[in-house]
Amino acid sequence: MGAQLRVYKRRIQAVTATKKITKAMEMIAASRIVKAQRKVAASKPYATELTRAVTAVATGSSAKHPLTTEVEAPTRAAVLLVTSDRGLAGGYSSNAIKAAERLRERLASEGKEVDTYIVGRKGVAYYGFRERKVEDSWTGFTDNPAYSDAKSIAAPLIEAIQKDTAEGGVDELHIVFTEFVSMMTQNAVDDRMLPLSLDEVAKESTRKGEILPLFDFEPSAEDVLDALLPRYVESRIYNALLQAAASEHAARRRAMKSATDNAGDLIKSLSRLANAARQAEITQEISEIVGGASALADATAGSDK
Repeated sequence: MGAQLRVYKRRIQAVTATKKITKAMEMIAASRIVKAQRKVAASKPYATELTRAVTAVATGSSAKHPLTTEVEAPTRAAVLLVTSDRGLAGGYSSNAIKAAERLRERLASEGKEVDTYIVGRKGVAYYGFRERKVEDSWTGFTDNPAYSDAKSIAAPLIEAIQKDTAEGGVDELHIVFTEFVSMMTQNAVDDRMLPLSLDEVAKESTRKGEILPLFDFEPSAEDVLDALLPRYVESRIYNALLQAAASEHAARRRAMKSATDNAGDLIKSLSRLANAARQAEITQEISEIVGGASALADATAGSDK
């Protein structure tokens, strides 16, 4: 019985150590969420005004540009998937990967070839294990992205949208990331970055009661769109990276809180089992003492006779 009690004590010590680790990770993730939320909020005004400017240029001119021109029969699309570099975040990365798989199937059903670009080691590992082709990948910054990271990601995507499909270019750019809604809700979404849907932007502006500004283009609308194209793609990717980072921290906090609570419940259960084993051991010792005393008393009484 003593051996069983030692086993319970060792398990309680191990679970207690694990609980301390998960609690620390929960607190770290909680502190990082606030910073990530501030970055998301700070990036939105620039992205919103840039989108409005692009829309105004496109609607105020007849310029043909990859940023705004729909291809009549698109045959190739690029998909940027944003996952995490680290685990212990529940279903965060797997949900984004599933959303990318659904998008891939939908594009394939429309007769489009898909070029995949990946951010995060989890997505790279998923595609590498299945030996799927990846055009390019980036890792090492998913929990704290910088604008320079968005620029490095945008460069090959912009090059692909500017090329002809016969030369390895694409007709559409899509991004799959996890949208931060609240501390408890994060949704994996897919969004088409290019070509920009002018009708949707105009409808959104009308719904909010906004009026698209009027601009004079110097030297030309085409040159303005050429200048805005990389800025637009970079800002969209940067905002997606920030939202994904906030979602990752929120998912990790929730997962670590669940692990901490489960560890606490397991410690209580093991403590009850250890107490039961200790009581059983004490009861057995008492029984042995009483039995020994009774046998000794019987032996003493027999010798007296």
